[in-house]
Amino acid sequence: MAAFITNTQVSGYSLTGKRNGEYGGLLALIGLFSFLLLLTSPGFGQTTKARQLYDQSIKLFGERRATEAIPFMEQAIKENPNFTDAYIKLGQLYEFTKRYEPAIAAYRNALRLQPDSPASGAAYQSLSNTLLRLGRYAEALPYLEKYQTLFAPQSVQAKRIERQIETARFGQNALQRPQTVDPKPLSPVLQTTPSQYFPVLTADEQTLVFTALKPEGDEDLMVATFNGETWTPPVSLSPGINTPENEGTASLSADGRLIVFTACQGRKGFGSCDLYVSQKTGDTWSTPDNLGPTINTRFYESQPALSADGRRLYFVSDRPGGKGRRDIWRADRDSLGNWADPVNLGDPINTPQNEASPFIHPNGQSLFFASDGHIGLGGYDLFVSDSNQSGWSAPANLGYPINTSEDQASLFVSATGKRAYYSYEEQKDGVSQKSRLYAFDLPESLRERVRPVSILKGVIADARTKKPLAATIELIDLKTNQVITQVQADAQTGQYTTVLPSGGEYALYVSTPGYLFKSLSFDFTQKKSERGDGLTLAVPLEPAVAGATAKETLNNLFFESGRYDLADKSRTELNRLSAFLKMNPALRIEISGHTDDTGEAAANQTLSQKRAQTVVTYLSQAGIDPGRIRAVGYGKTRPVAPNTNDENRRLNRRIEWRVL
Repeated sequence: MAAFITNTQVSGYSLTGKRNGEYGGLLALIGLFSFLLLLTSPGFGQTTKARQLYDQSIKLFGERRATEAIPFMEQAIKENPNFTDAYIKLGQLYEFTKRYEPAIAAYRNALRLQPDSPASGAAYQSLSNTLLRLGRYAEALPYLEKYQTLFAPQSVQAKRIERQIETARFGQNALQRPQTVDPKPLSPVLQTTPSQYFPVLTADEQTLVFTALKPEGDEDLMVATFNGETWTPPVSLSPGINTPENEGTASLSADGRLIVFTACQGRKGFGSCDLYVSQKTGDTWSTPDNLGPTINTRFYESQPALSADGRRLYFVSDRPGGKGRRDIWRADRDSLGNWADPVNLGDPINTPQNEASPFIHPNGQSLFFASDGHIGLGGYDLFVSDSNQSGWSAPANLGYPINTSEDQASLFVSATGKRAYYSYEEQKDGVSQKSRLYAFDLPESLRERVRPVSILKGVIADARTKKPLAATIELIDLKTNQVITQVQADAQTGQYTTVLPSGGEYALYVSTPGYLFKSLSFDFTQKKSERGDGLTLAVPLEPAVAGATAKETLNNLFFESGRYDLADKSRTELNRLSAFLKMNPALRIEISGHTDDTGEAAANQTLSQKRAQTVVTYLSQAGIDPGRIRAVGYGKTRPVAPNTNDENRRLNRRIEWRVL
């Protein structure tokens, strides 16, 4: 599963993933080769013929004619089989031309001749680096251990080699304990351009956005939808978002109506790469806005990751104040849409090296990211860390073959925790050819730590006119009274999507000015949420007008059986009702209590009255004029379902409210 395509400017990549031109790579290798030339110069005692061939080979390589240089270096060795430096240079020439097996053989020949000489350091370094790059950790270890003895124990070089030894040991162990993964390409329908990468999806996995590399070199954001059997042909996300310049590395909110993406040129910005945002209403995306100077600086900002509701943003930056070169930062957005100052995630996420391509799971707790600073299998590996009350857990390597000796730097995990999406970079002779979108089932060992979410979606509309409403949907944890998610329904269609985390008890409120709010209750504490739970719920809202007969149930009021004192977790619901009454000071309401048919009718009547009165008392203490509220107990006389089973009886035990 090698070669996840790397993210924006990760390990020498351009804006959205493709490697910088061959010329840039050539210059880097020529620089390395020149450096190694200084480390190992040919010793005395070489034959004139061998030395002439050696010099001719070096001259050709300096002219960027590596393939032509190889025969001269090979002939120099034939002239003098003990020419150690020629073996080292030949290995480097083979390595440069992606001929790794001959390179390894050449380095080994050099070490066979002078295993203990400091002059062989370049051979040890090149050989171990090549073996690590190829994932041959067991072979690399003895060479690294020998190489380390050539330096003082606390020297910078010895410490660098020690880190390579840790990588080799970790990789060797990972290969012995592989994860069970079986990557499958997504539909060939998506392959309309030379390469596709960086997939992101909506929470329901019905909409896919990815970066596409076009033949002319332009990178655009494309979108496809799942029709129940396969993906539709991809189209440009929006003519207002895509330009003749490059756009990429996008992140979507769970409902797919908010996008943040990266652009590094062609737009007015603050730095080398900036983040931009666009909002979708109906079928139209707004003109992208720069996220502004709080998020974007004169430094590098890229690789965004939105929380499910779009209120929190993770991104990568090399701005001052970080822990390393490129770090992961986080910023929160307030109710007015303003972003707070970004906070560096710090330990244990960020390292003195580079972190890249964060992805925050819709559960808001599992952070996937890439790093070349944490110990892994080499280069950039993928890790996961979980947020808890004490901070972030120690990052866990996702293991082999999700990670390999190649760079891996982008992963998207579905809301259900079942599937992972990525881009696979096909190579030929070590050179990138094209990238395709793939998916695999997340191994059970990783599923166990990714807390799944359920998905709730539907349409919100006026109960009478059926007109779509741009309502607010809020999910509140009844234990902490904290808002977990807050999203808006589409102003044109009334469509909404929100996520419901497992393992808690939640109140969900749907509200918009001029209407009674809808109260829903979700209890995931009694049983583990089924992975892949998807709920569809149309929400009709009743106008808040005097004399209306429509009523709403307060679904998040809790009483012990036969009692009328409220449980503490009922405060969330009562505070919501209190706020509604304060925003609508001219309205008067009725609070009505209802019971099931269990017990005596008189006792039920009394209990329902006392429960209704308890609500009135709470609202009065919260500052609502008691004259605006009427408490009525109806006992068992107005059931909403036949009292034939426990579930129906639970529905009949309720508190309702309506406008008088």
